[in-house]
Amino acid sequence: MRIALCQFDIAWLDRPKNYATVRHLVESRKPAEGSLLVLPEMFSTGFSLDTLETREWPGGDTENFLSDLAQDFGLYVLAGLVRAASAGAARNEATLVGPRGRELGRYGKLHLFSAAGEDRAHSPGDGVETFPVENTIVAPFVCYDLRFPEIFRMAVQKRAEVLVVIANWPTVRVDHWVTLLRARAIENLAYVIGVNRIGRDPEREYPGRSLVVDPRGEVVMDAGDRAGVFEVELDLAGLRAWREEFPALRDARYF
Repeated sequence: MRIALCQFDIAWLDRPKNYATVRHLVESRKPAEGSLLVLPEMFSTGFSLDTLETREWPGGDTENFLSDLAQDFGLYVLAGLVRAASAGAARNEATLVGPRGRELGRYGKLHLFSAAGEDRAHSPGDGVETFPVENTIVAPFVCYDLRFPEIFRMAVQKRAEVLVVIANWPTVRVDHWVTLLRARAIENLAYVIGVNRIGRDPEREYPGRSLVVDPRGEVVMDAGDRAGVFEVELDLAGLRAWREEFPALRDARYF
């Protein structure tokens, strides 16, 4: 399975500019057809909690852009957006679009970052979601979810092999980002993909450091602070062999 991580400086509340940036980066790299392209949390707006500016109804501009992008390049695309719901509610979501441009599933961020007031702006998701992509099972998560290991284990219990975290994770806590991504990989014997942004918004600086971590906890790709699309081939046979060889998942006890 091939993964393509798209890391860039998100223009604040400027959807057309962000769409253009993503398309340019993907066109420059042209990931192999059938790859999973991953974009950051709220990639089209940045992490604004002004839901009047960020939320979109189903069939909105961002969904249409992702559908076109997936079809034009023959990719699976996993990306973050804020989706409007009934009664004025909004959810910070990850959506998965297939190469034919159709949505294959969505995941609502379970843990809302109350330190920034996200719990007052967004509604939480309903549970862990997993989706088949090519020859594996992928589970998406969003930013602050990374601090809550229980939901990652729940995804593995649902046969997930690839755990993907999309984020707007600030520079001030970059060591936590790297450490927690490695921890989630080690404890779940899974590939963990973390896709973050670079640059600044009105309140925070972002380091990038989009990573691919293998099931043994080794960082096999680190995007640093560069904008671009970064590709990695995942060794799923090696993952499955490691799960057979090392018994941590079989030995786990749940109370």
